[in-house]
Amino acid sequence: MTSQIHPSSIVSPKAKLGKNVSIGPFCIVEDNVTLGDNTKLISHVSLTGTTTLGQDCVLYPYVSMGHPPQDFKHKGGAVSIMVGDRCTFRENANVHPGTDAGNPVTRIGNDCYFMVGTHLAHEGQMGNNCVISNGVQIGGNVTIGNHVIMGGLSAVHQNTRIGDHAFVGGMALVTLDVIPYGSVIGNSAHLAGLNVVGLKRRGFSRDVIRDLRSAYRLLFAEEGTFAERLEDAEETYSEHQLVMDIVTFIRDQEKRRICMPHTGW
Repeated sequence: MTSQIHPSSIVSPKAKLGKNVSIGPFCIVEDNVTLGDNTKLISHVSLTGTTTLGQDCVLYPYVSMGHPPQDFKHKGGAVSIMVGDRCTFRENANVHPGTDAGNPVTRIGNDCYFMVGTHLAHEGQMGNNCVISNGVQIGGNVTIGNHVIMGGLSAVHQNTRIGDHAFVGGMALVTLDVIPYGSVIGNSAHLAGLNVVGLKRRGFSRDVIRDLRSAYRLLFAEEGTFAERLEDAEETYSEHQLVMDIVTFIRDQEKRRICMPHTGW
């Protein structure tokens, strides 16, 4: 099927449109934009820069992508946005490209849902099946894994990592790395346990969750140093993939420390 473009929209002849693309009223699609098959722009969407969206994406009114990043180190070089398939961006969602001073590409995986008023800043790297709730603000060069859920009005500091299957509570201020399968709450955010609800919903077995809980208690106990407990967990659970995901994530830290449990109650 051919694409449908409302007469009030401005679509560059240089833009690449897949099959059955629908562009509603008052949209702007500039030269270097690529839209995959069946992607739909409801209305008032602004897409510029080198911005690529996969198949079956839906963009609601006032979504904006591809305008220059809000990073003063960026000097105007070639940067881009890459979005996977079946992603939804609700009203006033905003995504910035990478920078020529760092990673030139902002990436979003498949099946991600950005709710109203969300922002993904320059150089963001996001996996698949993430839910970004209303008003979430994600700083520059943030890495977010797969199956991450971020609660409404939460915020993530630049250069922070959030691991696979993590949960960020509403209005949390995340300034430190969040381990895979972890759950964080508060301002500033602290680790509040494992995202057990999410693990159950995604079909992880009771045995797997039980072992993960045991490893969590070992890692964040009060005895010994954290380095010692990390080694103990690595040795004890070397055959447990989820635990090793956490161990590897912790060992790979570079710019941020790990978000730890609250000790001030």
